[in-house]
Order: sequence, then structure tokens, then C-alpha cells
Amino acid sequence: MNGSSPQKRPAATLRDIVEGVENYLEHERDEGRMTVEVSPETVADLTKLEVATVSDSGDGDSGLKAVAQQVSACKKCALHSTRTNAVPGQGNSRPEIMFIGEAPGADEDEQGLAFIGAAGKLLTRMIKAMGLTREEVFIGNILKCRPPDNRTPLPEEMAACLPYLEAQLDLLKPRVIVALGGTAVKGLLDITTGITKIRGKWLSFRGIDLMPTFHPAYLLRAQSAKRYVWEDLQAVLKRLGRKPPKRKAP
Repeated sequence: MNGSSPQKRPAATLRDIVEGVENYLEHERDEGRMTVEVSPETVADLTKLEVATVSDSGDGDSGLKAVAQQVSACKKCALHSTRTNAVPGQGNSRPEIMFIGEAPGADEDEQGLAFIGAAGKLLTRMIKAMGLTREEVFIGNILKCRPPDNRTPLPEEMAACLPYLEAQLDLLKPRVIVALGGTAVKGLLDITTGITKIRGKWLSFRGIDLMPTFHPAYLLRAQSAKRYVWEDLQAVLKRLGRKPPKRKAP
């Protein structure tokens, strides 16, 4: 071996291939052919390419950009046809904490950023109360596209989106995940236990400590639940060996 590093694949490679396959399948459909034979070897090669496109991207920032480009081109479920912008999530590329919510809302869909509406402003105050800033954490959702009328994500939609979130987690390597709301917990762990019963109890996803708590949108309607969320966030800080600054809870 000559010691040289492997050449990086451009992030657009997978997108070009997917678009080419889609065009080919549409052509076959237009020609009246409803089935297409694909060898197991070809499927395996495409699967390897998707993984390589993300992992070969180099540093965390480049890898996250590659995932974001895949999300923007995604047509795995029907939500791509109603979105204004995909919302891959944003924040620090090496965070201790990753906050994961349910799905983008109207504000997020318009701007392509996670948690920027009323619930997002409350989340910002929650993060500040922990002694952190939004720039120090990573914020995302189970779904990368807004469901129509902000309805609850469907199981098949969450399943289609989960690989993108898993790729982000592999790149981010957070020490703790804070799952915001029951839908986020269900999308990650495929459990249906209500958030009231499991909030504040440590769980795990892909070997990462996971703290389930109430979604900020719920706190906007149920002010009394804020103290429970603050308890959960303090437990997160304790797990990280941190202490909150001396200030009021959000």
C-alpha cells in the first residue's frame, strides 16, 4: 500500500444514482412494464454505496451535509410531495446532547430549520437553563418533512426517515439523546408506552443513553409539566457530569 487516503466520493453521487433509477423506472412504467428484474448483487452494491457516501465524507460537518443532501432529495414516502423544505436538523457536529422531536411544523417547513416556532423558542430557553446554547447541541426530528396539518407521523413515515437519523447519530456521536414527546420515543424505540409513564426514566438507543421527556409544544399547553421536564434535564446534566447555572427553570 502507498499510504494514501482513499478518494472521497462526492456527496451528490448517491442522489444522481437514485434520480437515474427513478427516471428509468418511470420510463418502464410508461412503456407498460410493471416489473423490473434486479439482481441481489445490484441491490447489495447500492446499499453499500449509500453507506459509503455518508461515511467516506470525511469530518462530521461534511458527513452531515451529505446526509442533509440525501434528505433533500428523498422521496421514500408521500411527504416529499407536500413539503416546502426538508428539515434535516442543525447544530454542533460533536454535541454531548442531541434533542429529537416529532416532526417539522409550518415555520420549520418554510425555513428548513428544526424547532424555530413557538415550541422551538421554549426549547431554546430549556437549553439555556441547562447552561448551554443551541449551537452546542444538535436539534432534529424523527421526520424530516412536515406532515399535512401537523398530524401525527405515520409508522411507515417514521420507518422511512429513521435511517437518516441513524446516520446522523453515527456522525454526531452524542453522549445523550433527549427524546421530546411520545412520538419521538415510539419512532426511535418502537414502543407505545405513554410518555407520562416513561419520562424521566433512562432508556437506550443504539448504545446511547436516552432520556424521554415532554415535548415543548405540550408544555405550551400544560405549564405545570415544566417542572417535570426540568427534573429530566437536570438528570441529563448529572449524567454528563454538569451542573445547571443558578437561574430559574424555563
